Amino acid sequence: MRNLVAIVGRPNVGKSTLYNRLIGDRQAIIDDESGVTRDRQYGTSFWNGKNFTVVDTGGFVRDSNDVFEAAIRTQVEIAIEEAAVLIFMVDVTTGLTDLDEQVADMLRRTDKPVLLVVNKVDNPQRQLEANEFWSLGFEETFFLSSITGSGTGELLDALSEHIVEDEEVVSDLPKFAIVGQPNVGKSSFTNALLGVPRNIVTDIAGTTRDSIHAHYNKFGLEFLLVDTAGIRKKNRVHENLEFYSVMRAIKAIEEADVCLLMIDATLGVEAQDLSIFRLAQRRHKGIVLLINKWDLVEKDTNTARDMEKEILRRFEPFNDLPVVFISATEKQRIYQAVEAAMQVYQN
Repeated sequence: MRNLVAIVGRPNVGKSTLYNRLIGDRQAIIDDESGVTRDRQYGTSFWNGKNFTVVDTGGFVRDSNDVFEAAIRTQVEIAIEEAAVLIFMVDVTTGLTDLDEQVADMLRRTDKPVLLVVNKVDNPQRQLEANEFWSLGFEETFFLSSITGSGTGELLDALSEHIVEDEEVVSDLPKFAIVGQPNVGKSSFTNALLGVPRNIVTDIAGTTRDSIHAHYNKFGLEFLLVDTAGIRKKNRVHENLEFYSVMRAIKAIEEADVCLLMIDATLGVEAQDLSIFRLAQRRHKGIVLLINKWDLVEKDTNTARDMEKEILRRFEPFNDLPVVFISATEKQRIYQAVEAAMQVYQN
């Protein structure tokens, strides 16, 4: 993408803080826990008369056996492929590390502009210490503090010089939010629909901590797809990250035109599914029920009809809800699902 800027670097150097400052919104989850930004986050920014998109990636960790750190590495590689300009972020308080050197080696192999950002430079002593990063050899190097904002103007000036604006505007497109309990297959659905591994997908419930926006424009359908963090029952929201994610999911429901409520076919309709439904229904959102993992259900001739009848009984008095039986992993009836959402939106 010609107007896409990716922020990359090892964990906990301040990428999400800079991202939020650039887009003017607390969109990415920020926490002191290393590796908190797991998926790529997209947001828009405007500077010097130019619009551009900023992507915040999870921290880059090389040669790690940790399942999330390996997935984060893949996310960074994809972000580098997508971006037109790369912001390489380092932390003056920790100095130049081996991981920084590894990321630098990776970025030097690209033919794209790389802007080195030395973060947390907020006093004269750190200004002196930041000079060691010139050894990385990146011509465009900036000293700043993403928390206070000092130095970000110069960075934005340089960024805008590299930006060639795309003409497309997607802000007025329909927004479809994928909602549901953790681990029902929301991210697998997004990946199946888009054809790329847009989100980290594992078998561990709660992997999608942030809401992820993706622009879909295929087969005559154009919309924004939002994959939210799984919504858990209140008494299961123990750690702060889960709380942030639930708040993000609720915000996504509020912003959406249509909510695709995904339910695990192997479990049936549970009380938490009904609670999520009420969140959307009370906000007067269009709703489509996606019954995922349909490939795992033993079936006979009437299974789908009987299950649809039972599902709608649980959602009474809303008996006219569209119900689509899908398998995200097998890519079964994926397009029927979004067609149903578009029909709800248009009506």
